[in-house]
Amino acid sequence: MEKNAILDYTMVPSGLLTMVVYHVWLLHRVTKHPGTTVMGLNAVNRKIWVKAMMDDVPKNGILAVQTLRNNIMASTLLASTAIMLCSLIGIMMTNGSQNHSLFFVYGDKSSLGFSIKFFSILVCFLISFLSNVQSIRYFSHASVLINVPYRKVFRPTEDLERVTSEYVSRTVNKGSYFWSLGLRAIYFSFPLVLWIFGPIPMIFSCFAMVILLYFLDVNFECGSVRVGVPGDGDEELAREETE
Repeated sequence: MEKNAILDYTMVPSGLLTMVVYHVWLLHRVTKHPGTTVMGLNAVNRKIWVKAMMDDVPKNGILAVQTLRNNIMASTLLASTAIMLCSLIGIMMTNGSQNHSLFFVYGDKSSLGFSIKFFSILVCFLISFLSNVQSIRYFSHASVLINVPYRKVFRPTEDLERVTSEYVSRTVNKGSYFWSLGLRAIYFSFPLVLWIFGPIPMIFSCFAMVILLYFLDVNFECGSVRVGVPGDGDEELAREETE
């Protein structure tokens, strides 16, 4: 084993562990204290928006479809970019074994090491592509469901679970969650790209990425918010004391 290759076995797992621990913490905050995160607050506001759109379908139908179409276009752009980068990484994996000398690398310089690096980047882009495809799927379903005038079609005593604003809001939120997952996969690919040039830039990029994402994900203005839509049988939005 090369002396410099030891850095890859120590710094790279440390950097990846930092990213994973941060996202586990973020998932906990989103599920338990959504008001302290931007993602959680957006989910609450999307739920309110869907209810407002479905309460007056003839008036708000076009606005709702246009908004969801914009989300579909954003997911399509990320999916197209991800699959294009997958193709590029595949070409580099096929032909790059003879061009390792083009990279200034302080660390593992073996062909196996480069293959692992390229494969890791490829996995991130594939996850991003599949997540954005699922996002397009949910947004497409929601663009039809959000225009269903369920209050006029069904009697109040019937089970409206399949077409109520609750179901549609969950569909819209699932599309947004998959879009966020696809974007996170691209974020994860940045340190892996720098790993091609060695473990030192990779681990520093992991730390910088976590700091940047913290300021993008955490809501510093509001306390924890209970998920619910006023007037729909759920808890009203309430501000709790931030922990």
